[in-house]
Amino acid sequence: MSDLNKERHELLELLTKQAYVKGKVILSSGKESDYYVDARRVTLTAKGVYLCARLILDQVKDESYDAIGGPTLGADPIVGAIGVVSLQAGKPVNTFIIRKAPKAHGKQQQVEGPALQKGSKVILIDDVATTGKAFLESLDVLTPLGVRVVKAVCVLDRGEGAREALAQKGVSLIALFNISEIHK
Repeated sequence: MSDLNKERHELLELLTKQAYVKGKVILSSGKESDYYVDARRVTLTAKGVYLCARLILDQVKDESYDAIGGPTLGADPIVGAIGVVSLQAGKPVNTFIIRKAPKAHGKQQQVEGPALQKGSKVILIDDVATTGKAFLESLDVLTPLGVRVVKAVCVLDRGEGAREALAQKGVSLIALFNISEIHK
């Protein structure tokens, strides 16, 4: 088994054992579900976030892009790990975080990190994708800045419309895992 296959298996185990929770919940989309995947239980552990960063960087290794980032809070720990892991690999990547709303003080920015220039190409990431709402809101922030999203990557796709919603905007979604691998 290759290192990346081993790491993928380790991350799947962590998600299944630590993040997957059975029980009725209301999702951010407003939909009711009989399970929840609290990915932060994994992405806020050293091993979990390291594995996420390694696997995401592998998924985008053939893409041409200027930065990787995504919406707060799901992307925050992964973005930090991607910066460190990419530097350790000798291929440093700039990262960014998109706030839910522009900051009320200072420079009143909604996108934090090294400045993205008009014409920049980025990879959007998030922990869990359901309907794609967080990705779509991120597109709404980046597009007026002249920043082009070349791909979206999530740790887990719940399979509830995110892929289709992003495709309508011309962005493909790659998921490290699909819900069928965890929710059986």
